[in-house]
Amino acid sequence: MVKTADGTVWIVETKGREERDLPQKMNRLRQWCEDATNASRAEGGPAYRFVYVDQQGYERNPPKTFASLAASFTEYQKE
Repeated sequence: MVKTADGTVWIVETKGREERDLPQKMNRLRQWCEDATNASRAEGGPAYRFVYVDQQGYERNPPKTFASLAASFTEYQKE
């Protein structure tokens, strides 16, 4: 987990190899983040987001900052 300066809490999911049920897991994580954000914001809390980082993508283009990681690894963010 990473908390950024703007207060957003990020769940960083890393994988060495892609599993068959990965899309379902990422859909569930996205839904969890939406639910947690809605509940948290009602009480003035943080937003929750996630980023999926695959090993091959990371090795091809390793980010230098968390912001660039979140901007580069957008797979599964919107379906």
